[in-house]
Amino acid sequence: MHMERMALGQGGLSDEPMLSGRITEIRALHPGVIRLFVSEYYNVIPEKGKYHFRTLDSMVNSILQTGAKPFMSFCLKPKLFFPVVDQDIVEPNDYKAWEQFVFDVVKHFLDRNAGITYWEVGNEVDIGEDGGTPYRFKPESYARYYEHTVAAILRADPKAKVGGPALAWYKSPILPELLKVCAAKKLPLHFVSWHHYNNSPEVIREQIDYVKALIAKHPGLHPETIMNEWNMDLFNPPLDPRFQPCYVAETVWQMKDAGLDWSCYYQIKDWYVSYETFAKIFSPGGAAFMTRWWNRQAQFSGLIDYQNQIRPAYYTFKLLSRMAGERLELKSSNGKVHGFATHDPQLQMHNMMLWNFSDRPVMVSLKLEDLPKDMRVRHIVLDATGAGLEENQRLRPDPFIKVAAGTQQLTVRLEPWAVHYWSLE
Repeated sequence: MHMERMALGQGGLSDEPMLSGRITEIRALHPGVIRLFVSEYYNVIPEKGKYHFRTLDSMVNSILQTGAKPFMSFCLKPKLFFPVVDQDIVEPNDYKAWEQFVFDVVKHFLDRNAGITYWEVGNEVDIGEDGGTPYRFKPESYARYYEHTVAAILRADPKAKVGGPALAWYKSPILPELLKVCAAKKLPLHFVSWHHYNNSPEVIREQIDYVKALIAKHPGLHPETIMNEWNMDLFNPPLDPRFQPCYVAETVWQMKDAGLDWSCYYQIKDWYVSYETFAKIFSPGGAAFMTRWWNRQAQFSGLIDYQNQIRPAYYTFKLLSRMAGERLELKSSNGKVHGFATHDPQLQMHNMMLWNFSDRPVMVSLKLEDLPKDMRVRHIVLDATGAGLEENQRLRPDPFIKVAAGTQQLTVRLEPWAVHYWSLE
């Protein structure tokens, strides 16, 4: 199943230890990677010849404590190489020195045995400060910057995987140009990445198909596909609390069905930003936008909210994390009802999820084929509307039932946006 590849992201907000208060809860989701913005507020090179890694190391350490590996989105823009704050100045004043700097950063984490494989060049490089990082590239400038930067990364760690461009808009001309240049110059491109926030999982699937079609035009390239920011439309999210947990399940299903290699849900924990911090590295307009968005806008993105409370969507990821082991065939005759089923040889059990991604209830006749033995079955319903925050109130269990070996049939009513889970042991 490799459900751990439907992973998580955090960052672009603060140099503070954003994950430290919820390590145990994040570990319970078993993400394979956690994407991290390696941003300028970490102050990695405060002056020429002097490095400061302690703050960035603390965030990497938090990720490692969750059991995930850091996925590093390289967004540093030190004053040493960019003395003027301007999102449209995107190439360093000295590429040779820049490459040494990138080499030193990557080598630091290699020497620490931090387990980092993925290094991404930039974040939302097509929209600049509005995407939370201070680069707004043109296609040609990004291709040059990418070439120099990945050369330094791979010189420090030849086993690293490099890629980008982490687009905000998947149809940006930056990606076709990057693919063309990498194919022509035989540059390493181990993955391509992009983001999207949309209330339709099918639209996200269409984007995966679009990016795969672009890649297919360059048969010499074989990059992984990574949607490493995704969520509902955060400007216009549906306010029904049942929608987001079900949306997560349906989007992950569409991603896996379309053959996406990795995804990183954005984000783990919402966090208030400091205007003063961003004013040092962004334009006044950029710092104001970041502060308005995170400190004044209603937020729905984090699995954990500003008050450190777990939102219902967290529990969808928790159920998805139980889809471990060998994927079993699960077929549905209803385009709004999808699910996953697995056999977990380690825990010696079967697991199944079903959900109804629609605003109307559905009666489901559930046929379990060829059960290998008599089994004890626990049925759990994700309750996104109840006031209780205890896990057994969010993941509301029914009493155990027993089912006999062979082929059995169950009937279940799926309410609008319902998410259900069964364990069979």
